[in-house]
Amino acid sequence: MAIVSVYIEEGCITCDACEETLPEVFHVTDDTCYIKADVRLDGGYDRNEGKAALKPETLSQFQDDLLDAADGCPVDVIIVVEGGEVEATVEEEAPAVVQEVVPEKVVEETIEVAGDDIGGLLSAGDRSLAILFGSQSGNSEALAAKFAKQASDYGLQGTVYDMDGFDFASLSAMKRVLIVCSTWGEGEMPDNAEDLWQVAKKSSPGSLNGVHYSVLALGDTGYELFCESGKDWDEQLEKLGATRLVDRVDCDVDYESMAAAWAVDSLAAMAAVDGTGVFHEDMVKAIKEYVAGGDEGADGEDGFTVPDISAESIQAEISIFRYDPEAATTGSDTWICAMPGHLSLLEALRTIKSTHDGSLSFRDGASDDSTTAICVNGRLVLPGLVRLDAVAPTRDGTLRLRIDPLPGFDVIRDLVVDHWSMERRRESTEPWMVAATREGAATMQGNIGLMEPNVATTLHSITDFGSPALLQASSDAVPHANGYLGPAVLASVWARRNDPRSSASFVSGLDEILASSNGIKAETDLASIRRQNGSGLVVSEALLDAKTHVLERDAFNGRHGKHVWWYTWTLKSSGKVNDTVLYRQVLGPIGLLGNVTSGVTARMMTGFSRTGGDMITDMLAFIAPPAGIGKMPRQFNSSVNNHHEVVAIFNELDGRF
Repeated sequence: MAIVSVYIEEGCITCDACEETLPEVFHVTDDTCYIKADVRLDGGYDRNEGKAALKPETLSQFQDDLLDAADGCPVDVIIVVEGGEVEATVEEEAPAVVQEVVPEKVVEETIEVAGDDIGGLLSAGDRSLAILFGSQSGNSEALAAKFAKQASDYGLQGTVYDMDGFDFASLSAMKRVLIVCSTWGEGEMPDNAEDLWQVAKKSSPGSLNGVHYSVLALGDTGYELFCESGKDWDEQLEKLGATRLVDRVDCDVDYESMAAAWAVDSLAAMAAVDGTGVFHEDMVKAIKEYVAGGDEGADGEDGFTVPDISAESIQAEISIFRYDPEAATTGSDTWICAMPGHLSLLEALRTIKSTHDGSLSFRDGASDDSTTAICVNGRLVLPGLVRLDAVAPTRDGTLRLRIDPLPGFDVIRDLVVDHWSMERRRESTEPWMVAATREGAATMQGNIGLMEPNVATTLHSITDFGSPALLQASSDAVPHANGYLGPAVLASVWARRNDPRSSASFVSGLDEILASSNGIKAETDLASIRRQNGSGLVVSEALLDAKTHVLERDAFNGRHGKHVWWYTWTLKSSGKVNDTVLYRQVLGPIGLLGNVTSGVTARMMTGFSRTGGDMITDMLAFIAPPAGIGKMPRQFNSSVNNHHEVVAIFNELDGRF
């Protein structure tokens, strides 16, 4: 059967597997994965939950690759639609495209909103919302996708557009437009927004009459021209005749809360624009209350509608890791059973234990009990907080789950792991405060030190992770680095080290812990922490600061520091990494001599193979070329074309070096 479309369900872990398989179709961000606009008939940029058809040329060229990407998804959220739905999907999409291209048809609609008929307003006529993003690092792009999803709560059909390649002339036919734009460098437009901005500056006044808009600007107060790009878009759209419904909001690096508040105001205002393009300002407040679950249509006495969370029974194939310590045997048991979809994973485990196998062992507790963490289809979760029907998509009417214990811990029995290994590491860091004597607020108990609110908030956020065990397991280094303290322990160490109440001697001791062989240097990849845990973003940023602090404190001495320093040097000098330089500079003369017996040093110093092949064979590189072609590494870097662009990207992602 032929492929019709591809869409992505909730639950993406941003593992990049799909983008690596088929980058022409999939784009992975920090939060989820999207279907690219240039492969879809509707031109949208989102997860394609509407199941819009893909372009025929895409289907013909990448049919097998699409199936491979879906099969390779570790959490099974990529859904491939096959069969005779092609014609139906295309027919459904075609009218919407024609209606956008010929806006006169929309203008001719007559929308009558009587009194407080919110339901009628939110459902009648054209409800399209265009969300354009200008993004350099992906933050604006991720926010645009989030707002598009929220738009459905307001009766709007949100479509995300990349400013790169967007036809500015089509903007005049749109009634509702949101701009989400970051600022790059010294007040410059992001790379993907520059071309569109140049077109906008040259457009005629009045060309955007009838367009309603709002702008969210992202920036950094550390720069002189804070949020300049967003300000430019806001002013220019007004000059072209567009109507501003909500004042622009300028966000600093901590943008989440301000962006969320702006979204509520902007989406409610956009929802108050009816199908003919008339803005009903008097209904904005009522729309907010309606979406929030206010009095409109409420069932309860207090105006609150109790949501129906029940779901139909689903067929589930659940495979669970088993370990018997008495027999020292491992394996897995699989049960096929029917359960209500609204059950939590923890409730499902309880059901299996009570009805199928009473010997099944797992940590039980409250829904948010931090000790209950397990691994489900490669995701680290608290089972009491995850619904059965939300953890993975169904295939052929069956939900398939693979449940394993947390990685990086010794297994006691089945899904029960030994947390004491983490607690012993925490104990070794002396997890208490040694405070300095200082002035503070006078109380009956004595002076109590004071702390700036922003400092207190920062310190609290570093250690505010729901499950230390889950955070510890999210590190790729924990299972392999014996003695490594782990992210949960090190995050607490870093918070205490930066607590202004800590004494100087106490801070010095914490620095030694961070700089030890089992400290922050042992963490190899913070991306796994950032990806797996809900609070991982804050923790990974804190650990990166900790690693940078240790490197600067040691003046980049030692193999770890030298590796970072020379990695940076080779990249900035040529645009690429020179493995040979790294090897020589990190090990040094003594280290190189220490590896002579292995033959590695000799091969690297004389330009022999990096593949570790036989030295005699590799000497053919000198004796009988071209036998050694492709085997000899370059001893000195040669710059790649436009290597300064590579350096600029590197500096943007990590400006600490």
